Amino acid sequence: MTRQLLVIGAGQAGLSAGYYLRKAGLPFLIVDAHPRVGDSWRSRYASLTLFTPRQFSALPGLQLAGNREQYPSGEEFATYLEDYAARFSLPVQSGTRVVRLWRADGGFLAETDSGKKIEANEVIVATGGFQQPIIPSISTGFSAEVQQLTPQSYHDPAELPDGPVLVVGDGASGRDIALECRTVQPVMLSRGKTRKLLPERLFGKSIWWWLQLLGILKASSESWIGRKVRAADAFPDRGQGDENLVQAGIRLVPRLVAASGETAKFSDGSSASVRTVVWATGYRDETAWVDIPSAVGPDGALSHRNGISPVPGLYFVGRPWQRNRASALVMGAGPDADLIVQEILRQQNR
Repeated sequence: MTRQLLVIGAGQAGLSAGYYLRKAGLPFLIVDAHPRVGDSWRSRYASLTLFTPRQFSALPGLQLAGNREQYPSGEEFATYLEDYAARFSLPVQSGTRVVRLWRADGGFLAETDSGKKIEANEVIVATGGFQQPIIPSISTGFSAEVQQLTPQSYHDPAELPDGPVLVVGDGASGRDIALECRTVQPVMLSRGKTRKLLPERLFGKSIWWWLQLLGILKASSESWIGRKVRAADAFPDRGQGDENLVQAGIRLVPRLVAASGETAKFSDGSSASVRTVVWATGYRDETAWVDIPSAVGPDGALSHRNGISPVPGLYFVGRPWQRNRASALVMGAGPDADLIVQEILRQQNR
């Protein structure tokens, strides 16, 4: 086995890491569980668009073609990632899922689902922050007659059975899915705390342009600004505000507190019959495959500071709030990957 640097994940984070590793002249391999580069975007719901306009959705070295002010679709971005890997001749081994990673002989061993072992001096985990959809325990109260989906398993409203749809969670994905489902079925959107939405444009410029200009996207999570931004968890309106939802015929309901059979019960004491529930309630890390105790915290989340693990030689790119708000966005993948590769070079030259 030849020892090299291993990048796990060929999404925007892994490919950005590959770009800077190539520039640095380091030998590396990128492995990804999906059959094709970009499949993590192809497999999501059909109407998905990126959070940011094209001008803020490119990886280092290659712009996204098209109107800079508009939002690329998930399918478009998947094709862009595939073209990106080819453009820079990045060594991606698709269809290769890492099922275990552990320390061995001063480096690392990664075992794939085929039983193959890959030896590496350093590892960059670039699997992203949206791995395992959270399905609350309330879900067990619904009967088998209620179809239950997540933003990963939901694809198209035409696939839904007839009957009321309850979307739980009013983040960007929840609002997207609620609006899409409303074209064919009655829809309720269950919300928790009051959601703050940013204006999509301000004085003719994208809100992301202003956030970048003011340095808000680069504020660390420990800074005063970073703490405020993280607590607000706001995102651009893009026609998804409460008024828009109500005008579209979506019923806004409070927090879901219980389920019984085909009945959903809400925090204000009201209830409703449902046929489909879409759990848009966030994601958690899937870390069981990382067999390195000090790499994972007591809460099961991957441990790091600015993408650098307490385990020597282990790094991360694409973690939410890895360094700042931009880290979980496409625009943050390149800068974060650049800094991680610089850190790898510093450690190798010590």
